[in-house]
Amino acid sequence: MPRVLFIAAHRPDRSPSQRYRFEQFVPYWEQHGFSFEQAWLLEEEDDARFYSAGNLFAKGVIFLKGIRRRMAHIKWAQEFDLIIVQREAFMTGSTYFERALYKTGVPVVFDFDDAIWLMDVSDGNRRLSWLKDPGKTDRILGHVHHVIAGNEFLAEYARKHNKSVEVIPTVINTEKYRSAVSTGNSRPIVIGWTGSRTTIGHLKASVGMLKDVQEKYGKAIQIRVISDRPLEEPGLEVLNVPWRSATEVEDLADLDIGIMPLPDNDWSRGKCGFKGLQYMAMGKAVVLQDIGANKVIVQHGVNGYLASSREEWVDRLEDLISDNDLRTRMGTAARRTIEEKWSVIAWRDRYLELFNKLIAENR
Repeated sequence: MPRVLFIAAHRPDRSPSQRYRFEQFVPYWEQHGFSFEQAWLLEEEDDARFYSAGNLFAKGVIFLKGIRRRMAHIKWAQEFDLIIVQREAFMTGSTYFERALYKTGVPVVFDFDDAIWLMDVSDGNRRLSWLKDPGKTDRILGHVHHVIAGNEFLAEYARKHNKSVEVIPTVINTEKYRSAVSTGNSRPIVIGWTGSRTTIGHLKASVGMLKDVQEKYGKAIQIRVISDRPLEEPGLEVLNVPWRSATEVEDLADLDIGIMPLPDNDWSRGKCGFKGLQYMAMGKAVVLQDIGANKVIVQHGVNGYLASSREEWVDRLEDLISDNDLRTRMGTAARRTIEEKWSVIAWRDRYLELFNKLIAENR
């Protein structure tokens, strides 16, 4: 039975990137003869201290603990047939651990779903940004056997440093995310956003647009934010719902319209449109920023809307708020799109083909 080691920052069922790029496929892969182990750095008790401001001593302890863990993981890795590194093996600018994994002789796959060669530091770690080196992505790409990129923008960058690159998008488990029919106009129309503390800044930048819509429709709409950090903006009435893995699907089911605003920059072009995929898998009408992977996922006016300016955002939301039939049609088309092109079922066998190929070549 081939053994695969997954190297990432977070424990299982903690990080959306890990859950949707890897963990959700594991049951199917195990049914087809593979076994998997995960090697992570941060335990649950580390999260609050690591991502909050200050706590420098505690972060130093986490840092040292992480080094010890990764050293043990390097020795362990030699027992496997394949290694998958997701984004980076360690949180600093060093590529020591990626290079050490490469030297084991076990095939190494590097998976990434963001423009991680650009500087992006959590709010709680701004003072420690000097420890980061986004340029290390170039060096990692040169020390792996194969690269999986979440979209074509990322793949184009990776091909500058590695010849073995392919695109496998972030996808949705359509057996878990099922279409949830709107109850129509008997209640406020719910405009929803889901995301983490690391992306809520994108929503904050669009508060003006949300205020415009709320000012016009008042209690006829509700703005709902599903996140591990609440959105609190003067003059904007928001229902904040704490994000929980166990209730994620149920929380999304209550939405009528899903939104994904983004800034116009290369970081956004590196995004894989995952929020939009979640909404669409639930059969929801969507308005997504007209950028990057969103332009591949959404056929404007058919399975969703794309918008750029504040005026476009307001107009598209007004279209959907005022027309229940339009929301239903777009939601139905959105669900069909996910089933055909962006589902676990559509992509799970491609991974198996790749795993078998890399392992066979190494043998």
